[in-house]
Amino acid sequence: MMIPNNIPESRRSFLVKLSLWLAAIPAALVSVPVLGALLAPLLRRSEQQWRKVARLSDIPVGATKLITFINADPLPWAGTTARSAAWLRREQEDLFIAFSANCTHLGCPVRWEEKAGLFMCPCHGGVFYGDGSVAAGPPPKSLVRYQVRVKRGTVEMKTAPVPITEIQD
Repeated sequence: MMIPNNIPESRRSFLVKLSLWLAAIPAALVSVPVLGALLAPLLRRSEQQWRKVARLSDIPVGATKLITFINADPLPWAGTTARSAAWLRREQEDLFIAFSANCTHLGCPVRWEEKAGLFMCPCHGGVFYGDGSVAAGPPPKSLVRYQVRVKRGTVEMKTAPVPITEIQD
């Protein structure tokens, strides 16, 4: 049986349509952050940047120091989470090496044990040699190394967006 178009809508049909529209509003509101999280990695720039991290006079030859810097692509609302850290060691007069301050197992911050010459991860017992290679524990690979250069009396480090998985040459 066909219903002519000029007959008013039934109460049941109206309530079904109203319910669908009222359900669509919260669904749309929930989908905005979900889509944002899925699309953000595609929309963010991922270029590496050289950052000044120390003066030559700040780090004596043979010393390893924890340095902090701003990530390569901080978000405007990131606040203190835009800051990252690395271990910077001065090997020779103009030769520096830098390692990520995070363990390659689960990202816990590693600490430098000067007397032992080892990086130690307090979370699951990961141990790294002074060159960043794995000595013991669950870490699957060496500490991530940053590129470092000396320019006009300052030490610069090529930073990458976080999370860091590999620094590209």
